[in-house]
Amino acid sequence: MGIGGVGVSLLVRWLLGWLLCLRMPVLPVGTRKGTATVSVLIPARNEATTLPHLLSALKRQTMQPQEVIVIDDHSSDATAALARAAGVTVVQPPPLPPHWCGKTWALHHGVGASHGELLVFLDADTEPEPAFLESLVAAWEEVGGLVSVQPYHRTERPYEQLSVLFNLVGLMAVPLGRKVGVAFGPAMATSRADYERSGGHEAVADKVVEDWFLAHLYQQAGLPVSAWLGGERIAYRMYPGGLGDMVIGFDKNFATAAGEVRWPWMLGVLLWLSGLFWAAWCLPASLLGWPMVGERALLPNLVLYAAFALQMVVITRRVGRFGWINLVFPIPVLFFLGVFLLAILNLERGQVSWKGRTFRTR
Repeated sequence: MGIGGVGVSLLVRWLLGWLLCLRMPVLPVGTRKGTATVSVLIPARNEATTLPHLLSALKRQTMQPQEVIVIDDHSSDATAALARAAGVTVVQPPPLPPHWCGKTWALHHGVGASHGELLVFLDADTEPEPAFLESLVAAWEEVGGLVSVQPYHRTERPYEQLSVLFNLVGLMAVPLGRKVGVAFGPAMATSRADYERSGGHEAVADKVVEDWFLAHLYQQAGLPVSAWLGGERIAYRMYPGGLGDMVIGFDKNFATAAGEVRWPWMLGVLLWLSGLFWAAWCLPASLLGWPMVGERALLPNLVLYAAFALQMVVITRRVGRFGWINLVFPIPVLFFLGVFLLAILNLERGQVSWKGRTFRTR
């Protein structure tokens, strides 16, 4: 391929990045119209540092649920005590049986202990704004089935910025909006009747990424599955425990969700990633004389680098708090590739560890 061909190919990949991010709608602000009773269910394993923030945020909601239930997933810290002190119901399920994951076991028992007509599942590290719960319920009233929201990723420490590509690629690779067949586990809403019709968490007992598989069950039952971005409505800080936790967490998701990727969408993402990787390599290669294909002159490679850096700055704004890392995107590119290779090894090995437990990846 000549220089002109390389340039056209990279331009197509760059434009593809914009196209993939066109459909990333944010959960609309809505007002509840119905009167269905609402149960909020929160699975929590060693969440003593994050859970109080969520429970406090729930007390400030414009729409108050009938009940808030924290399911203590055999925590070794003060999770259960803090929940009781906050005045919410605490459920402690029996010991985890074989072929169940902790989260699915916890939520299965949480649903059994709840009374609401509408079930809202929230991860313990989510941070909802006061209008979130009402907007989520309003969206469910409009479309029905299973409704979910991917929170805005709030980062604080420098290592957290390395997660930018994981957040971005995960959203680029799926359709978002009404009736798209995609679900995000951190924040979901469904009627009890539809939950039981789908088979619920018992039907996805051994799935680490239970949201993906639960979405499939709803579709198989003829129920709509919708998903939005959280935007200003709900955020979370994914891995405050350090770089090691972040590597294991993304490795777990890669290894267990690999077979569920929608390949027509993922093909577009891979083409865009190849352009990003190319730009990440070519600028230092042209400066340092490394091997490369295409134009070796500094100026065109600098323009290429700047184009992808600008794109990263713009398209990540709705996804999370990622700033300076977009300007040095070869760093998160290397991190992404490293975790991806680790996930492949774990996929071959057939298991991955998370929060003191070992899960099968097959």
